[in-house]
Amino acid sequence: MTYSYDHYHHAVAFRVWAFDVNAQAEIDTHVGKDTQVDESDIVKLVYLQAIVKETLLLYPAAPLSTPHESIKDCTIASYHTPAGTRLITNIWNIQRDPCIWCNPSEFQPEMFLTDQANVDVRGQHFELIPCGSGRRSCLGISLVLLMVHLALAHLLQGFDFETPLDAFVDMTKSA
Repeated sequence: MTYSYDHYHHAVAFRVWAFDVNAQAEIDTHVGKDTQVDESDIVKLVYLQAIVKETLLLYPAAPLSTPHESIKDCTIASYHTPAGTRLITNIWNIQRDPCIWCNPSEFQPEMFLTDQANVDVRGQHFELIPCGSGRRSCLGISLVLLMVHLALAHLLQGFDFETPLDAFVDMTKSA
């Protein structure tokens, strides 16, 4: 459960900038202003789901996967890997591949509504694996995603976010 807890807090803490007028409008349309968002509403909130996918694409909870060990010799793209080799996948780099993602460093949740609509974060699509894939993926991914969607939906539904004088918020990383 600790792993899920870390995913949840990372997702909420670093995705605050993802608040969007479109998501608020979507919540108002599908849920209403007088009714609290609940679990059954999340499937209707496709733009909110796109925001979560996009933020997990830009900022996976862990940039490197947990170490795995190859059980037999294999060759991939002319690289020979002997049995017993420890392998660590660079998730951050995979998710920033310009051959797969158009403008991979820009926040564009709309792409998950069109050409990337079927891409899932649960490890079935290897271009987006913020929580790993296969037998070693995060066990709590379903709970984590539900909590992140609900937390974000409740924040968007309950508050109007703005900066003083509509100032720009620089979200680039710095030292």
